Amino acid sequence: MNEATDPTRRAAGVRGVGRVLVVIPTYNEADNVSEIVDRVRRAAPAVEVLVADDNSPDGTGAIADALAGTDPRVHVLHREGKQGLGAAYLAGFAWARERGYDAVVEMDADGSHAPEDLPALLDAARDADVVIGSRWTRGAQVVNWPLRRLALSRCGNLYARLALGMPVSDATGGYRVYRRSALDAMDLASVCSQGYSFQVELSRLAHRAGMRIAEVPITFAERERGDSKMSPLIVAEALWRITTWAVADRRQAIRRGLHGTPNGQVRWP
Repeated sequence: MNEATDPTRRAAGVRGVGRVLVVIPTYNEADNVSEIVDRVRRAAPAVEVLVADDNSPDGTGAIADALAGTDPRVHVLHREGKQGLGAAYLAGFAWARERGYDAVVEMDADGSHAPEDLPALLDAARDADVVIGSRWTRGAQVVNWPLRRLALSRCGNLYARLALGMPVSDATGGYRVYRRSALDAMDLASVCSQGYSFQVELSRLAHRAGMRIAEVPITFAERERGDSKMSPLIVAEALWRITTWAVADRRQAIRRGLHGTPNGQVRWP
């Protein structure tokens, strides 16, 4: 029995938030996993880390096991194979909920999400259900991204915000804190998207559930080692799913308007 499952060894956690688990999905991140876990542990000593590895052929899982063997606050979830970012996070959420954590953090393994920004996100989580580390709010910085990536992210987020009616500037951002109550309130069993669209889908679920969503400016840097998982297929999936959700939301709003909305008005989501 380890610290995550033994109630007599549980730490007090983060003040105002409780026990926090940082979920870091990995696939072929052998060059990055040790450094990112070390930075998390130094930036926020009260949190715990779960490396969710998709059976990386480069030995990432073994490196994570070695880290866990020397630090009781580091844990490893070995998954059968590469199943996608969304599936890895959903597995991490389930792992955290089963073990009674109060909040879960999403963080990339490649260093693009600076662990040094984590304390600010956790501070915001004291008064919010969901906290998004935003690249597109005042005070944020994006480092070493080519113009094409900047334009793609800006335009994609603008489309998501307008199409889905969400007051979120960075709906595709993957650096987040979810309170346990937020995860419990969302229908996670219905989530089936990956990549950018996974983050948009969870933003949509949180917004539709009336949750308090806060955005905190972060410094986002392009990875220095390893290969990016971004692909045209991920972008196409996001655009297709956002459009599908927008159409479904409009149809639902129209049905509400036809069946009893005061003065026959349609309430857009």
